[in-house]
Amino acid sequence: MARFGDILGINSRSADYLLLNKKPARKRADDKLLTKRMLRSAHVAHPKLLGVLNDARQVRDFDWSKLESGFAIKPVQGFGGQGIILVRKPAKEEGRFWTVEGKKISTDDLVLHTVDIVEGKYSHNNLPDKAMIEERITIHPKFKKMAVGGAPDVRVIVFNKIPVMAMLRLPTEESKGKANLHQGALGLGIDMATGITTHGVYKNKQIKYFPDTNKKVNGIAIPFWDKILLMAVKTQKVSHLPYLSVDMLIDNEKGPVVLELNDQPGLSIQLANMTGLRRRLQRVEGLEVESSEKGVKIGKALFASKFANRVSFAGETKPVLAIFESAKVKTNKNKWVEVRCKIDTGARSTSIDQSLAMELGLLIPENVLWTKKVKNSLGLEERTMIAITFKLKSKIIRTRASLTNRASLRRQFLIGRRDLKEFVVDPAIIIKR
Repeated sequence: MARFGDILGINSRSADYLLLNKKPARKRADDKLLTKRMLRSAHVAHPKLLGVLNDARQVRDFDWSKLESGFAIKPVQGFGGQGIILVRKPAKEEGRFWTVEGKKISTDDLVLHTVDIVEGKYSHNNLPDKAMIEERITIHPKFKKMAVGGAPDVRVIVFNKIPVMAMLRLPTEESKGKANLHQGALGLGIDMATGITTHGVYKNKQIKYFPDTNKKVNGIAIPFWDKILLMAVKTQKVSHLPYLSVDMLIDNEKGPVVLELNDQPGLSIQLANMTGLRRRLQRVEGLEVESSEKGVKIGKALFASKFANRVSFAGETKPVLAIFESAKVKTNKNKWVEVRCKIDTGARSTSIDQSLAMELGLLIPENVLWTKKVKNSLGLEERTMIAITFKLKSKIIRTRASLTNRASLRRQFLIGRRDLKEFVVDPAIIIKR
């Protein structure tokens, strides 16, 4: 459970983060057509645009019969999922369609609803709007039995080019096929390192099982996870919004596609992850991130969930470690080199001697997560964190390690308790190496 001080509230979100988003970038994110234009220019995958209707005359003149497969009708200036109609396919009868909810509607129904859109029923401040028709994404087979009447999406919060939190949103019968938590959809927290679901929320309450079933909400692996994180960071960069959420659908054939951006994402994602956003945002603020790939690497290293490791190794007996062990560290040339190490449950994080890290080729720029100055009893100290992969007792651990000066010590590699969750440490065991 998240600590109270880690929770990001509405006031803090507005004062500390939303104000970073400038008006032109917010305007582009709020307008779905401008968002599509931006994504197209940046070569970011998104649903294909089938038509734009500017007024009631264009709505009535539109040839609805040319829509031969599933599609979505959306208000360009809409918010909160309101005003969206999701059509699964045309019916056999001419002029009729099947919605994702299993209802049969007519062309006249579509016209009436779309006229409401362009007249501003679902826009900000009820101002006149445009209606956008786009292709309906084919749901990935993995989610067909989980989602009811619509396609689930993945929301990723990105700040300072680093993905900090994510959740899977699953439509329900109550949400009428829409992946909106306020309308009754399910939200499942996702471990940033592995893409495995961890916790769940439904109607602002924590859940362990899908409603009316005995199926657990945790342990679901999200397809294309690394690609999803990379697309989220690239989208944030081209949006010029320092703080936002990127919502993506996972198409059966195309993989992830960006559905929309939100320049003031909701806070329920914290319930889904049982973790506060405030602490995560503070940890990445001010870090220098040279590339999207580096941002993803930092996010995965910083925000790996304890739960995901338990899922991965469920049912296994935990290996027993002595205080002194040997580990195999993966070099920059993908070779495993044996290194003598110390197991230290008194240290929170793993560290490695700088000279040894250099010898193993771990100090190449793309492997350095960040370097920053921190205060300690001796004044300002520069601290560098690198990504590291090592093998201990046949288990592969991908984590981060701080650079230290351990040249005078017998063990130049120290493994802290953060990376010892899947082991049992027995100090009584003495291994002479």
